[in-house]
Order: sequence, then structure tokens, then C-alpha cells
Amino acid sequence: MRLQGEKNGIRGSWLPCFLRNLAAARFFLLESEVVMVSDSCKKRFGKIMLEQMELLEQVEIAPNIFSMLLKGQMVSQMQAGQFLHIRVPDDSKLLRRPISIAEIDRDNLTCRIIYRIEGGGTAIFSQLPVGSFLDVMGPQGNGFDLSPVRTGDHALIIGGGIGVPPLLEVAKELHAKGVQVTAVLGFADKSAVILEEEMKKYAEVIVTTDNGSYGRQGYVSAVVDELSQDYAAVYSCGAPAMLKYVDRKFQDHPHAYLSMESRMACGMGACYACVVHVAGQDESVNKRVCEDGPVFETGTIIV
Repeated sequence: MRLQGEKNGIRGSWLPCFLRNLAAARFFLLESEVVMVSDSCKKRFGKIMLEQMELLEQVEIAPNIFSMLLKGQMVSQMQAGQFLHIRVPDDSKLLRRPISIAEIDRDNLTCRIIYRIEGGGTAIFSQLPVGSFLDVMGPQGNGFDLSPVRTGDHALIIGGGIGVPPLLEVAKELHAKGVQVTAVLGFADKSAVILEEEMKKYAEVIVTTDNGSYGRQGYVSAVVDELSQDYAAVYSCGAPAMLKYVDRKFQDHPHAYLSMESRMACGMGACYACVVHVAGQDESVNKRVCEDGPVFETGTIIV
């Protein structure tokens, strides 16, 4: 999931539906406790929780791109490909910011998220000191399905820009299963390259840059087209153009997945602000990125 959550425009008339559905949900906040947000929002991987998570570390890993290490009980429920919906500690910022989970450490109850400054909300995040507590809703969405891949299989990861972070946990968990992983990662230029060394712990990594300032020049599609290996599964996250390519190339693959980006309001599936159209259906048939996604099988939605 390549989520920003910063722009003010929200698709459609979401507010009436959001308020109507929210009134029916058990939605409340306790300052220092973990609480269940809604019994009706049952995920494939569990229920949504609300928690004050502690900020243990914050580092700028590339220009305007930051890594946060958070600690909290909800980490025990997290799965690769899910996201957190984080409240900006500023009353003028109404909507939470959705940020993908990059790494999960269930033993120590810590997770890593990586975000890019896109506006006022994420700029505030970047100034928070270690020891701060963040109002976090999560883990949200349906993550990547790793079950089809078995020991000895070969999996392909395709990531672009700020879409690379959620794929790091995928690579880590596949590697732990004894899966051979190839990761093709694309960035605008050398200064934007992130997580290359971390990804190399778990995968063979090929980096591309648009201008050729690092790695291979060009887009990830040029590299992927050269690969001849049959992959048991394909996992991708990145810009819309990249996801369109992955969707076309692997449309008939039985285990190929796209993690979608979308602006969000409620993050719980109530407001229908983050819908995508279902492939092969009329425009009235939609799926919600926050609730039905953010991960979808190729060939099932219109990218």
C-alpha cells in the first residue's frame, strides 16, 4: 500500500454516509488503553484496535522520507501489507493519515513505518520527539497472502518509491519460510533510494532509477520483462503506472497481488471515499481500499 493521506480532496459525497455508519459503530478512545473500535469491522487478520503507541525512534532515511519505530500491543495482530491510521496531534487536522507497515517485530511489540512528507500532517509527524505517543487505529486492511508460497519456491517483489516499505516485511517473512526472493525496486533518482540494504538481507535486489543516477536506468518494467523465472507469487506496491503494468503482465497469474494507494477518510469502510472499480462490472460495483484492500489480486480491479 502506497498511502499518503494528505490531500484535502475526497472522492464523492462521503460525509453523510460516514456519519451514519459511524453512529452505528462502537467507536471510542481511552487515553492509555487498547480498545476495540468496531465489532462489525471483522478483518481476515482480526479486528481494528485503537491504541496510544510510543515513538521509540525517528530517522530521516532520504530527503523528506522518515522512518518511525512504534511500540504497542496491536503489533501482535499485524500482518504484512496492512496499514495504520494515525491521528495528527493537531486539532486543525481532522483526518487520520494512513501509513503502511514496513516491518513487524512481534516479540518486542514494535513496528516500523516509513512515510514521506506530503503536507502539514506528515510534517508534524516528522517533528515529533522520541517518547511521544501517537493515537493509532489499526492494524487495518487485508494484507498480502503469503500462504501460497512454500519452501523452495521463488517469489517476485516489484516496488516503486514510497511503495517499497510494505514489501520489506513480505520479503522478510518469505525468506523465513525458505523462499527465494527477487526484488526489483524503482526510484526517481539516487537520492530517493530507500531500504536497499534492508531488502538485501532477504532477497536478490535489482534497483532502477529513472535518470540512471544509481543502478539500472529506466523503469522496473524493463527489468521484469527480462526475467525468465516462473514465480510462485508476485507482490507489488508503487505508483499507478507501475501497478497498471503489473496488473497487465500478471493478470492471469494465480497468486499475483497489487497493494493500492488511496486517499482515505474513516479508514474503516464506512465512508466509501476510497473505492476502486471492480474489473468486468459496471461502474456502480466498487471495492473499498481500506476495508477490502489495500491488497487485491491482479485482474480483479481497475487500476
